[in-house]
Amino acid sequence: MLQKFSPDLVLDSIYELNIKKLQDNGIKGVITDLDNTLVAWNDQQVEEPLKNWFKTLKDAGFKVCILSNNSSGRVEEFAALAGVPAVSKAVKPRRGGFRRALEQMELDASETAVLGDQLFTDILGGNRTGLFTILVTPLSQNEFFGTRLVRQVEKILIRKLKKKGLLY
Repeated sequence: MLQKFSPDLVLDSIYELNIKKLQDNGIKGVITDLDNTLVAWNDQQVEEPLKNWFKTLKDAGFKVCILSNNSSGRVEEFAALAGVPAVSKAVKPRRGGFRRALEQMELDASETAVLGDQLFTDILGGNRTGLFTILVTPLSQNEFFGTRLVRQVEKILIRKLKKKGLLY
């Protein structure tokens, strides 16, 4: 049961992502969460480092798609500014949103990684879908009220995963 919450990789930031290692493992696409993964919660700014990160992925031949539980307006506006496709109202950890992102990128799950800051949405949903899962440290503690509550349970789960050797 705990393995469903265990990411394949843990990073402090999306900027630590090793593109070469992903390519060596047959990864051709990246599904990324939006809030507290790419930008702070409800931040609409696509700063230059983030634009460059997207460009680096695309230049390396990766397909990219944003997958968020947030509203269509927020997600679509941000995706347009970033120049990447997106799936909003994803209802993560359900698999439907992940499957829609895979369809947009025309990739199989085995060829795709998911980046996200939450075990209960991004990692669980990614593992259930068969993706390579990457947990990143949240960018901000400013979050939706419900997410702050889930973070408390997530802290307990992280301790258990570390104790079992399923998280480093």
